[in-house]
Amino acid sequence: MRLKTLSASLIFLLAACDQHVTPAASSQPTPVGVMTLRSEPVTLFTQLPGRTTAVRTAEVRPQVSGIILKRLYKEGSEVKAGESLYEIDPASYQATYDKAEATLTNANRLAQRYKPLAAAHAISGQTYDDAVAAAREAQADLETARVNLNYTKVRAPISGHIGRSLSTEGALVTNGQTSYLTTIQQLDPIYVDVSESSQDLLRQRAALADGRLKAVGDNAAAVKLTLEDGSGYAQEGKLEFSEVTVDEGTGSVTMRASFPNPNRVLLPGMFVHASFPQGIAEQGILAPQEAIMHDSKGNPYVFVVNADSTVAQRSITTGETIGAKWLVTSGLKSGERVVVDGLQSIRAGAKVTASESQEKSAPQANLTTTDPSAQ
Repeated sequence: MRLKTLSASLIFLLAACDQHVTPAASSQPTPVGVMTLRSEPVTLFTQLPGRTTAVRTAEVRPQVSGIILKRLYKEGSEVKAGESLYEIDPASYQATYDKAEATLTNANRLAQRYKPLAAAHAISGQTYDDAVAAAREAQADLETARVNLNYTKVRAPISGHIGRSLSTEGALVTNGQTSYLTTIQQLDPIYVDVSESSQDLLRQRAALADGRLKAVGDNAAAVKLTLEDGSGYAQEGKLEFSEVTVDEGTGSVTMRASFPNPNRVLLPGMFVHASFPQGIAEQGILAPQEAIMHDSKGNPYVFVVNADSTVAQRSITTGETIGAKWLVTSGLKSGERVVVDGLQSIRAGAKVTASESQEKSAPQANLTTTDPSAQ
């Protein structure tokens, strides 16, 4: 009986000790890493898919008929405007030129011979006028023959990169034929054509009108490019123009940017993504991606450390991603501290000890923003 009483007393004392120790252990604040938010001007971009297109494209066609004697260029090379590309057999055109030249010489001499005779009234004025007219016609025929003879050398209409030849030596070509001999494309600079929905365009203009966005200056208006393999293009471009007509089929507006292309990295027809500047949010709040979580409905939220070192859960609204951060459009303000490390160990209302976390740098490839229409 005495042993049972002693055992019961020991159990009671141990239980009392446990009850005393547990509250002390649970009252210890949880260490977390935080980042203090600061408002800053943020340039917003819209990323849109597009295609590259040559600044100039020329289809080379013959302007006289004949047999091709020579191809005078190397396929895939760079040619200059006026450079000879093909030689068409000039024999018949040379003969026509020589005949026209002889006719002109004879017509001029006849007109000169008639001139003093007409002044002396030895011949009628009409006869002299006919001789002068014949000399002028011969001059025009000679000029036509010279032009056609010159056209036997098919020349490059523009400077640029020339493609493969679709006609070989010995082929018969004709003036006005529908098929071309080759093409020349000017690739530096090169255009990128993209389409933006009219809804996004109206939303952007409304944000600029009510002051939520500020128009970008010339120095901030550079257009950036992402290639098909996901890599960034080294050269920055500039917006050339935006169409004023909305495509009825797609409800979009076409915009065109030009990019330097000295190394011919961009080729016509490439699929790319171009980042166009929308405007500047002068008081933008950027929150690190690791601080933002989502509830069961997909709504974003963060944990904020209050002045009394307690944690509060805060619902937010996000916009575009910029590097390794999200632009927060509502729910946070400058000076607030959001938790970035130790998120798994805290809950709303918990006491924490906060230490400033070092900001993580964003990879260079992620410096462009996403399309807002995809949010």
